[in-house]
Amino acid sequence: MYQDPRSNPSASRLQHSLKQRHMSMIALGGVIGAGLFVGSGVVIHSAGPAAIISFLITGALVVLVMRMLGEMACALPAVGSFYEYARLAFDDRPAAGELAGFLTGWMYWYFWVIVVAVEAVAGASLVQFWLPGVPAWTISLVLLVLLTLTNLVSVASYGEFEFWFASIKVAAIVVFLFLGGLYVLGLWPHATGGLGNITAHGGFMPNGIGPVLSGAVAATGFYFGAEIVTIAAAEAAEPHQAVARATNSVISRVLFFYVGSILLVVALVPWNSAGMATPYVSALEAIHIPAAANIMNAVVLTAVLSALNSGLYASSRMLFALTRRGDAPAALARLNRRGVPVRAILAGTLFGYAAVVMSYVSPDKVFAFLVNSYGTVAIFVYVLIALSQLRLRARLERQAPERLKVRMWCFPWLTYVAIAGMLGIVTAMAFIPSQRTPLALGVVSLAILLAAFALRSIWRGPRLPQGQYET
Repeated sequence: MYQDPRSNPSASRLQHSLKQRHMSMIALGGVIGAGLFVGSGVVIHSAGPAAIISFLITGALVVLVMRMLGEMACALPAVGSFYEYARLAFDDRPAAGELAGFLTGWMYWYFWVIVVAVEAVAGASLVQFWLPGVPAWTISLVLLVLLTLTNLVSVASYGEFEFWFASIKVAAIVVFLFLGGLYVLGLWPHATGGLGNITAHGGFMPNGIGPVLSGAVAATGFYFGAEIVTIAAAEAAEPHQAVARATNSVISRVLFFYVGSILLVVALVPWNSAGMATPYVSALEAIHIPAAANIMNAVVLTAVLSALNSGLYASSRMLFALTRRGDAPAALARLNRRGVPVRAILAGTLFGYAAVVMSYVSPDKVFAFLVNSYGTVAIFVYVLIALSQLRLRARLERQAPERLKVRMWCFPWLTYVAIAGMLGIVTAMAFIPSQRTPLALGVVSLAILLAAFALRSIWRGPRLPQGQYET
């Protein structure tokens, strides 16, 4: 039951060429996306400086989930990561295990192919900042094709591109924290310094606790992505060490990058000013950095390309994993001679570009449904991850305690806290007017997947044995 699939003679032909430096940056890059650079302004404009608390609440939950994933990925490195964990956690109840795995895998695939579409649309608007005469759909197509080719070459090329994309994002945040810190401390030329903006415009929590809690809900989607490192573990040269280090790097840095940079933004820019529409551009302008708009546009474009790159990778590997249990068409399991799941990658690309087309053909219906539903789906995935860890940890302690190289803190109490927190977010969405539509559409998406599970026998072919893949 607990055999490492990579020790099996018939193990997957997926390449095992991701290096430690790739893994650390994949983990960090996954949580530093366009949502931080742009979407954080929406949370700040609603909650005021207390948005710091919003990001702290959600960040703490993500840290707990990452620790759970680190524990499971080190103990049981597998293609598909938490898709396999969901099935294994309920293997004493086969029907429940199949349902849990099916929902986890397909919801995660759905999340990332929508991210691919959203980021392709966002990338087009960013490139139009410099090339206003080029049609947006053309730019979206070019970006999708370029990143698809990167993923098709080899997993090493994905890792290398993501390493540099993530490096740029991390470097941008570090520089921002350094320069902003100098300004706030009064060490920057002509700086007034201080944290006056945090309390000067109606107080730290000007609109009460409600927007702070709704901001925590909205911030959930900004953090999603760090878990890609546990999927990439199956293609890492040393999965145990790579995952342990990468998840620890997320835990130690994610709150510093997010909460620290949000603190500086609200210290540099009044929370209720028009400049909060582009928070980081406005913050750079506040400390008199020349060409701030061009600099941040380039950084956000890098974040978008990183999300595109990661979306194609994560969706293809999850779809590939779904094929091994008969939860997706077996034809998608085919690998090329370089060990790359070409068909699974192309499936994500085609779905992503179809969604891009919908953003122009039906922006208020089809595309709006996709965009408004995928964030809630991400929370559902995290809840299933936590439930899986709760059951697997207890079983591992009984049957294979030596596999627990990384352990969830204060088990099982912090796992219960994480589950309660995520269920609390879902419940809160029902009482927050701006979040009711995303909640309803997320539930509709879940219902569609439940119907698909009931009908999956139509596409199910013979299931491949553990560790074996069609080639």
